[in-house]
Amino acid sequence: MNQFWGVDADPTAQGRIKGAKPVAVLDIGSNSVRLVVYERHARALTPLYNEKSACALGRGVGQTGRLADANVAQALNAIQRFALVARMMRVGKVCVLATSAVRDAANRQEFVDAVEALMDSKVQVLSGEQEAHYAALGAVAGIPEFDGIVGDLGGGSLELSAILHGSDTDGQSYELGVIRLQDDSNGSAVRAAAIVRERLQKSSLTKIRKGASFAAIGGTWRSLAKLHQIVSGYPLHMVQHYIVPAEDMIRFCNDIMGGASLKSYTGSEHVSSSRRELVPFGAAVLSEVLKAGQFANVVFSALGVREGYLYGMLDKREQAIDPLIQGAEELSVLRSRSPAHASDLVEFTGQFLAVSGTPETAEQARLRTVACLLADISWRAHPDYRGLQSVDAVAYGSLSGVDHPGRAFLAQVMAIRYDGLKSKAAAPLAVLGSAEITSRARLVGALFRVAYPMTAAMPGILPRIRFEMSGNTLSLILPSDLAFLDGEHLQGRLEQFAGVAGIKSAKVRVD
Repeated sequence: MNQFWGVDADPTAQGRIKGAKPVAVLDIGSNSVRLVVYERHARALTPLYNEKSACALGRGVGQTGRLADANVAQALNAIQRFALVARMMRVGKVCVLATSAVRDAANRQEFVDAVEALMDSKVQVLSGEQEAHYAALGAVAGIPEFDGIVGDLGGGSLELSAILHGSDTDGQSYELGVIRLQDDSNGSAVRAAAIVRERLQKSSLTKIRKGASFAAIGGTWRSLAKLHQIVSGYPLHMVQHYIVPAEDMIRFCNDIMGGASLKSYTGSEHVSSSRRELVPFGAAVLSEVLKAGQFANVVFSALGVREGYLYGMLDKREQAIDPLIQGAEELSVLRSRSPAHASDLVEFTGQFLAVSGTPETAEQARLRTVACLLADISWRAHPDYRGLQSVDAVAYGSLSGVDHPGRAFLAQVMAIRYDGLKSKAAAPLAVLGSAEITSRARLVGALFRVAYPMTAAMPGILPRIRFEMSGNTLSLILPSDLAFLDGEHLQGRLEQFAGVAGIKSAKVRVD
């Protein structure tokens, strides 16, 4: 009798991308060992499975020069399970990466041999420069337009790289990981800050232009960002692309370092127990880095070495793909009633903007396209909750390549598309964008409400319908064989839209 992980039937569900072969990265770090399985190897990576084990391999390496036996045993036990997961999920390729703790340990080869036997894959022990390179690519993968300095904070080391126009340079590694700092400072975050200052004196941070941006990568810094969001009352608990002025973050870090215990700090229950005692040391590093580089702001990236490694394996053509558009296209294929309708909607909304003379920047056009791709992903939900579910999907989903104001725009469009102009489903997120963003979201959402009653989310109708403007009067022109679409419902939606667009009157005309 076959074991459940050895069955011949394909375990893939219909909700997965057809023909996609999963790819996995096993990341052996100084603080944790993590397996992430992605649905497929593409520009936009969608995590299919994500699990970590806090093995603290880096604990004591700075003092003894060796990986501790107990920590190694814990790590190998976790990796044995991860190997089973990879087999069950029929992963096509497993990339095994090891970082600071393993590369610095005298007994690293013994550990690497054991991992390779379990995973049946070669272990790549990254140098400090390689780790910095892939961390920088991870930041680019999630924030394509980022220029500045990237820092990846692990348990054993801190890697720094400069990014300009999507390429990284000057990769450097420093012995400033949070576990190493905790050991070296005898558990004092204040003393750790002094150690960071000393070790960064000769870094390239002192040579960069004042007012640059700093991208922060790593689990401890993600925990710090979550805490900052909770304390500041930020409405979106999404670390990816979270931007904070450097002065504000320095003050927050100093506050964290000065506390007796993180357990008594507001929001600490949202930090995993394995990270909690390390956060003050992450705060020490971030504060000193921001001061040394005289940065204007810090932007947090949830994508790092794992994603950067896979991004680096793509060819130039694939790297140039917009991850937000690709991710939205995937959701449209998986969840909408007809993905082809999204293309009609892009053309339909763009035609109104052209006819009405409404200006649109390249970024606004990009977000409008994404909104069209996502406009029908919640049709399976109960009508009373479609707005909320669509807002959750775009605001809290794993889409990359979009900042928080962009998420606010998409969420507001979805709320209006499903719930109408009085919807409050996305109201808490509106503060993340400007009044202009909210106004444009209302315009696009109201235009969606004109389109859907005519099409039932099916393609082929919208390309036959056009807009005309005469003075301050908008006409929606129907071909004669679709004259029956003209009715009270469509006219009401069109009048609502005209009010949002600032148009005096609107009418349906059969031509």
